[in-house]
Order: sequence, then structure tokens, then C-alpha cells
Amino acid sequence: MTLRHMLIFRAVCAAGCNSTKAAEALHMTQPAVSLAVKELESYYGVRLFDRIGKRLQLTEAGRSFLRYAIHISDLFEDMERGLRDWDAKGLLRVGASITIGSQLMPNYVRAFAALYPETEVRVLVEQSDRLEKKLLANELDFALIEGVAHDPAIVSEAYMEDELCVVCPAGGPWEENQTMSLDDFARQRLLLREPGSGTREVFDRAMEQAGYAVVPVWEAMSTTALVNAVINGLGLAVLPRRMVLSAQDRGLVATVRVEGLDLRRSFFIIHHRDKYLTASALSFMALCRAYERDYPTPACCGLS
Repeated sequence: MTLRHMLIFRAVCAAGCNSTKAAEALHMTQPAVSLAVKELESYYGVRLFDRIGKRLQLTEAGRSFLRYAIHISDLFEDMERGLRDWDAKGLLRVGASITIGSQLMPNYVRAFAALYPETEVRVLVEQSDRLEKKLLANELDFALIEGVAHDPAIVSEAYMEDELCVVCPAGGPWEENQTMSLDDFARQRLLLREPGSGTREVFDRAMEQAGYAVVPVWEAMSTTALVNAVINGLGLAVLPRRMVLSAQDRGLVATVRVEGLDLRRSFFIIHHRDKYLTASALSFMALCRAYERDYPTPACCGLS
């Protein structure tokens, strides 16, 4: 049994237990892929797949072996990357959902760079669901997102409390901290983040729990676009409170409460459960956990 066998087995699983697709991804023949799987089963004396008709399905032994294969092959990849390119051994690959990436991540990286100037931090800002896929593919070491992870292979740790707020135009029919009913709120023109974002997921879940469903008139990946739309009287937005403080302080918008709507949430650190976390990764995570205690409140995003 070799690392090659593990990589082939992992590729078959990643291809939905399809040896033909795995062979294409590996630039191998399908019989060679099937032979490698059979050699594994013969070596360990267990069935890794049930063969039902022409389809493969992972057995319990197969699921257990996959966890080992991911862990061992990822460790090997980390070793190869570190030894083949010694200058890049301090590379840290971090993902951030859009809200965290636009406001908090620059401050995290600046603080981390002051403590560990030799470590290169590469950041990817993306939707939370896409960051999960990057973690599963070992393209990120860990990520910071606004909602919980959905794949059971990903570990989630809440590290910061947050709250969404309802944003309305200043000088309009609603005053700062006014409370409106859920019925009134559901009838408004709503400006929301795009599906797949952590902010949108929290909002949709809160409305569903309250027994309401709404159709937004605007959807955007840009918080600035939504705040500017509110300023221009196009509707009400639901956004992270930290992201509207600048516009609120300048008297451009007001925030109101909606009776019976719980918009509290947490930010999460997530990583693959089998990922080997380096000392620099653990240090960056520790900095994120303690940031609000050890550093000033980050400056809020500006408006165009």
C-alpha cells in the first residue's frame, strides 16, 4: 500500500465514487484506478466500496480509510510544499467571508504581521459556502465565516459575537432605535445580501423561524451598494451592525428594531477536521479570538 493508492482512492471518493471520472481527473485509465482500489481492499482484507450494479458506494471501512487518506496525503503535501520551496514554509492561506474580509481581516493581518513578519499571509475573500469547498479541497488552511459550516468534515468554532441590524434612510418615517412590527417589516422593500452569504443565511433563518418569507427587491454582494441604496431611499437593508456604523455616525442612515426578530449571530473559525494546523495558523486563530480585547475597534468601511 502506497501514497499513490491513497491518492487514487481519495480521487474516486471526490468524484462521487465514480472511477471513470476519477481516472479522467488523474489522467489514468479506468482499469488502473479500479486495480488500485482492489489492491487496497486485498491488502487490508476489507471492502472499501459496495458494488451495487455499476455504482460504487462507500462502506463504513471505506469512510474510515478516507479520513486517514485525507489526513496522511495532506500531511505529505504540506511536507512537500515546505521542503521543495523552503522560502515559502511560512505561508498561511486564510479565507474570509465578505463581511469579515472587508472589515476585520485587514486588521487581523496587520496585527499578525507585526508579531510574525516572516510569515506570508494570503487571503481569499469569498462567500461562506465557497470557502467551505476550498477547505475540503485543501486550498485553504482555515477560514473565518459569518455562519456555521455545513459539511461534517469541517470543524466550526465560534470566536466573536455579532448582530445584524435593519437599516433605513435617515429623516424617513422611522427614527433611530424605533421598533416596528414584523408585519410592517415584511411589507417593506428589502435590500439583502446575496444567497450563499452568511449574512443572508442568518436573516432567512430568522424570518423562517418567525413564520415569514420575503422576496427582496435588491440582492448584492457589496455592503456599500446596499447602504448607498438605503441612503437614496430605495428600501430597508439588513446588514452587520459593524458595517453601518460609519454611515450611521454621519447621519446618513438610522437603525431600527423589528419586534420578535432575533438577528444575533456568531463569527466562526472553520477548518477541515483532518487538517494539520501549523504553529502560525494556531497563532493567527488565537489573535482573532482575542482581537476585540487586545486591539481598538476596527475602522468601519467607507461609502462611495
